[in-house]
Amino acid sequence: MSSTMEKTIVREGDNKTLLMDQGSLPTKQLKQDFKMVTFSLGGKDYGIDIMKVKEIAKFNQFTYVPNTPPFVRGVYNLRGEIISIIDLRIFFHLPVEKRKDGVENGLILRLEDYIIGIIVDSIDKVVGIASEDIQPPHPIFGDINVKYISGVVEYNGTLYLILDVEKLFGKEQTAQKAPSLETLEVSLGAKPSVGVSPRESFPTGQTEKDFIRETLKTFKSFHVTPLNERWLDERFEQWRSERGKQGRDLQIKSAEEADEFLQTFYSPYSDAVWPEEIAESFLELIQELSGRVFSVWNPGCGKGYETYSVTALFLKKFPDAVVKVWAMDNDLLAISTAPNLLFQPETIPSYLLPYTVKGKQGVGITTQLKDRIFFEYHDILHVNVVPECDLIVARDLLSFLSPADQAKVLDEFYDKLKPKGILILGKNEEPIDGIKWVRIPNKHFSAFRKNIE
Repeated sequence: MSSTMEKTIVREGDNKTLLMDQGSLPTKQLKQDFKMVTFSLGGKDYGIDIMKVKEIAKFNQFTYVPNTPPFVRGVYNLRGEIISIIDLRIFFHLPVEKRKDGVENGLILRLEDYIIGIIVDSIDKVVGIASEDIQPPHPIFGDINVKYISGVVEYNGTLYLILDVEKLFGKEQTAQKAPSLETLEVSLGAKPSVGVSPRESFPTGQTEKDFIRETLKTFKSFHVTPLNERWLDERFEQWRSERGKQGRDLQIKSAEEADEFLQTFYSPYSDAVWPEEIAESFLELIQELSGRVFSVWNPGCGKGYETYSVTALFLKKFPDAVVKVWAMDNDLLAISTAPNLLFQPETIPSYLLPYTVKGKQGVGITTQLKDRIFFEYHDILHVNVVPECDLIVARDLLSFLSPADQAKVLDEFYDKLKPKGILILGKNEEPIDGIKWVRIPNKHFSAFRKNIE
C-alpha cells in the first residue's frame, strides 16, 4: 500500500467538504478497522462510530415542542419520519454560537431502537484508525462526563474523544429527556395514525389507491407522480390479488408492509455488480457515444457496485479513453466504505476481472479503476459541481424525491448532459417530457437521450 495520503472528498451542502483520510498512517494503523465521523464541540474534537451515523444533515426547520428540556431544540421531519433534535452543546452545558442564517450542523444517529438528530458546532471528516490505538478515557480530557466517552485516540496530531452514543441516548437516558410521540403529534398537528381505517384518516371518496400513495410517502418517502404512476397502477392490481389470496387487509400499515409493496419497483442488481447479460445491454446503450474523454455522473450510487460496473464497462468499450466518474450518495456509511469494497471471487464478471486484486480479506478493486472514480457524500438537492456529462446513471433515485424536487433534478440532468447525452433512470421510471427526452430502446435499462432538436 502506498504511504502517500489519499483523501476522498465528501461534499456536504453547497460548500462544506469532508475529507476521508485513507493513507499516511503508521504501519499498525493500516488495517483501519474502526471508522468515525469527527466533529467539533466547544472547541474540542470528538468522534462517533460511523456505524451509528445514518447521515450528515443541515437543520434549519425545527418544530418547537413545549414543556421539553432546553437541549431539545424540537422535532424534525426526516423524509416522513419525525425525530427529536438534541443540541449537544446545550446538553453538555457548552457555549452555543448564534448562527445568523439559522442553519445548524448536525448528524442523524441510527441507534438500536430509533433515530435521533444531534446538533454540533461543525463537522470535520471521516477518519479510519486501528481500534487497538484507542485508549481508555480520562476525566482530564474534556468537559463531558467520562461515562459518555468510550475512548480517546490521537490521529495526525489531533486528539479525538469518542462518544458512546448508546449510553448517551439509550432508552434509560432519554426516557425523561425527549418529547413523547403523543406530544410530537399534538405539536405537529399530525394526521391520525396510519393504522386506523381509510375512512377515518382520509376524506370520504378517496380511493384505496390514494391511501396507498399517502402511506408510501409517509413510511418510505416514496412519491407517486407521472414518473412512476404506470408502475403503481400495475403493482396495485398485483397487490390486491396477493392480499386477497392471503386474506389480508389491502392497506399498508407499517414500514415493513411498504417495503413489501415496493419490492417490484427497484431496478435489478442495484446492490450488486452487473452480470454479463446486463453488461451487454449497457455496452449496446453507450455504443453511439464518441470522444476521447468521458464524464459520468452516478448519483445514488449506494455502496458502489453499480459505479464499478459502469466504469469497467466504459473502459472495455473505450479502452484508450479518459473516463471520470462522479459517484454520490447521502448514505454516509455506504459512501465511506465504497472505495474499499470487497468481492467474492465467484461473483466477479469477466469485464471486471482485469481491475481486481486479491488480498487477505477478499478481492478488491485496483487503483487503475478506483483512480477514475470520485466517491462523494452528497445530497442531490444541493449544488452539484459535476461537469458536463456524457452519461448520468440515476436508477430509482427520483421516486424518493418530492414532485417539485423530481422536476428540479430532471431539469438539472438535462442541463448537465452533453448534446445527445444519455440518462438512465430506474426500470420503473420515465420522464414525461417528450420534448426534452427521447426513449432509447433497450432490454434492461430505462434509458433516454437528451433531445436537442
